[in-house]
Amino acid sequence: MAVSFAAVNLRTMALRSSSKLLRRSSHLLPPIHMQHSAPPLTRKISMDARSIASQLNRSGLLKTQGLIGGKWSDSYDGKTIQVYNPATGESIADVACMGGKETNDAIASAYDAYRSWSKTTAAERSKLLRKWYDLLMAHKEELAQLMTLEQGKPLKEAMGEVNYGAGFIEFSAEEAKRIYGDIIPAPMSDRRLFVLKQPVGVVGAITPWNFPLAMITRKVGPALACGCTVVIKPSELTPLTALAAAELAIQAGIPAGAVNVVMGNAPEIGDALLASPQVRKITFTGSTAVGKKLMAGSAETVKKVSLELGGNAPCIIFDDADIDIAVKGTLAAKYRNSGQTCVCANRILVQEGIYDKFAKALIDAVRNMKVGDGFGEDVVQGPLINEAAVKKVETLLQDATSKGAKVMLGGKRHSLGFTFYEPTVVGDVNSDMRISREEVFGPVAPLLRFKTEEDAIRIANDTNAGLGSYVFTNSIQRSWRVAEALEYGLVGINEGVISTEVAPFGGFKQSGLGREGSKYGMDEYLEIKYVCLGNMKKE
Repeated sequence: MAVSFAAVNLRTMALRSSSKLLRRSSHLLPPIHMQHSAPPLTRKISMDARSIASQLNRSGLLKTQGLIGGKWSDSYDGKTIQVYNPATGESIADVACMGGKETNDAIASAYDAYRSWSKTTAAERSKLLRKWYDLLMAHKEELAQLMTLEQGKPLKEAMGEVNYGAGFIEFSAEEAKRIYGDIIPAPMSDRRLFVLKQPVGVVGAITPWNFPLAMITRKVGPALACGCTVVIKPSELTPLTALAAAELAIQAGIPAGAVNVVMGNAPEIGDALLASPQVRKITFTGSTAVGKKLMAGSAETVKKVSLELGGNAPCIIFDDADIDIAVKGTLAAKYRNSGQTCVCANRILVQEGIYDKFAKALIDAVRNMKVGDGFGEDVVQGPLINEAAVKKVETLLQDATSKGAKVMLGGKRHSLGFTFYEPTVVGDVNSDMRISREEVFGPVAPLLRFKTEEDAIRIANDTNAGLGSYVFTNSIQRSWRVAEALEYGLVGINEGVISTEVAPFGGFKQSGLGREGSKYGMDEYLEIKYVCLGNMKKE
C-alpha cells in the first residue's frame, strides 16, 4: 500500500553527503535590510562554526553517506541535499539523497543480518551495546558540537542530550540480559506450558530533527538488545548526528547490516519501509498527521507499530504552588530546545489567585534568557529550526492577539535575524484560540486563567493529545487527584524535566501508541510465543 508523505510537517523525515563545508546559502539569508544590521557577533560565530565543522570532518565523525550493510554509500543516482546551520543559514555539508532503491537494499541487508544477530546471546549483545555507549560518551563533545551545528540548540543542552541519548544505549545493554519468559502452571498433568519472548525482526525507525541523537538511541538501543536489526531514517534537517552515531556503532563492533541509515527522499523511503514484508515493525517519532499515515500504511503487511506523536501539554499552576519552583519548572518545560519538543508546556494554566504574581515572576525570568548561536557563552535559547517554524509561531500568535490575547513580553523575531525568535509570554489566552489547540513548537508561553481544580482538569483534558503534562502544587492530596485525572501518558509534579531512560515515555489518545524507555519499552520489540509441551506422562 503506497502512502504519500509529501505533506510531512515540521517534525518529520530525512537526507545525504560529499562534505562541502559551510557554503553560504542565499535563500536562507535574512532580508537585505537585516543583513546590513547584523551584529559583529554573527560573523564571529560563523567563523567559529566553520572551525568546528572542519575539526569534526578531521575526526571522522562528519559522515555524509548513507550506511547500508556496513558500508558507507552515496545515493545511487549521485543526488545530494544540503544540511544547514539554522543559526547562520550556512551550509554545513551535502549528504546523500537516497530513495526507494537504497532503502530496499538497506532492508535486505538488515534482514540478512537479523538471521545471525537474533541468534547471538543476550550477553554478547549487551557487551557490544556497552561498547557503543562508551564510545558515545568518549565522543560527547564532538557529538554535541555536531548537534548544535545542524540543529541549533545551545551547546550545554546538546551535551545534555548526548548524556540522555547514550543513557538509552546503556540501559538497553543492561536490559538485554533481563528479557525473561515465563512458565505457566498447566491445567493438565501431562502438559508443560511456557512463554518465550523473541525479537520481532527488522525495524524501520523514523526519527525527527529536534532530538537528533536521543530519538534514535531510544529506538535502536532496545531493538538491538532484543535481537532486532534496524533501518534508520533520520530527518533531512539533522542527519549528521545520526550518521556520527552509526559510525560509532560500527567502531563498537556491532555487525554489518544490524544498523543501517538511509536519508533523502522521504516519500520513497517511507513507502519502501511500509511495503516490505521483511520490515516487521515501524517505530516513529513525529507529527500526528504523519503517524496516522504510517499506521494506515503498516496495515497492508500488518506491522507492529510504535508511535510517539504530537502533544499539547498543559502546565497547571495552582494557588498553593511555590512560585520559585513553578517558574523554574515552567521555564524548563516551555523553553527547552527553544520550545521545540513534543512535551513542551503548550498551555500554562494559572489559578486566578496567583495569576498576576506568577505572570510577573515568569516574565522577569524569561527577560533574562540569553538568545544566540548555540556556541555562544551563556546562551540558553538558540534559533528555530527553519523559516517555516518561525512562520508557524507568527501565525498562531497573530490568531491569538486578534482574539484578545495580550503579548506581555517578546512576540516578534529577534534582532539577531535568521530564525531567531524572542522568548515570548502571552496573557489572556483562552481555549478557543489556535495557540491553545495546536502545538506552537516555539518559545511562546500562553497563559490561561482558571478558577477551580475541576476547571483546570477539564481545560487540560480538552484536547485530542495526551503526551506530557505538568502540575505545580504543594498539596500532596491534590497532586494525586490531578495526576490520576489527567489524560496524559506523562505527568510531572513540581518538575519541568521528567524524561529519563528508566521510565516509560508515551502518550494517550492521538499522541501515540506504545512506550519507549524503561523495561516497558523493551516489549515493543518482542513477540510473545506460547509453547505447549504435551504427552509428559512417564514412559
